[in-house]
Amino acid sequence: MRARQGGDRAGGEADGPFACKGCRCDGADDAATAKKRQRELDTVQRMIGIYCQGHHATERGELCAHCRELSDYVVQRIERCPLTESKTFCSSCPVHCYRPEMRERIREVMRYAGPRMLLVNPGKAFAHALDTMRTRHRSEKKSV
Repeated sequence: MRARQGGDRAGGEADGPFACKGCRCDGADDAATAKKRQRELDTVQRMIGIYCQGHHATERGELCAHCRELSDYVVQRIERCPLTESKTFCSSCPVHCYRPEMRERIREVMRYAGPRMLLVNPGKAFAHALDTMRTRHRSEKKSV
């Protein structure tokens, strides 16, 4: 079992009344969840790169210190997410684990980089749109 750090579920132990069900406390990930997690990481890191290039005049593949801090934070949040297999994106998640200032920073990145993803990486943009439509369809089916 991996060592718990701040932000993990309460309880402190892997067994007992606070046992995590379906989370990654043991570090296990099935192949589909690992692939989904990696795709989400790749997409958000690319979007942060687009934002950094446009706002901080960095070279492609490079991030300024401000954007590097955001990227590191996002990676940490995604890697620790216990709901990866049941949600599509953090914006559709019932649990908001981002600190408010980081949530606002990532929203700013998404607003800027989202439309530009169509030009920079149309494959990722299309996959993102498809995942969003699937989520909406599922939520509409549940509410009917």
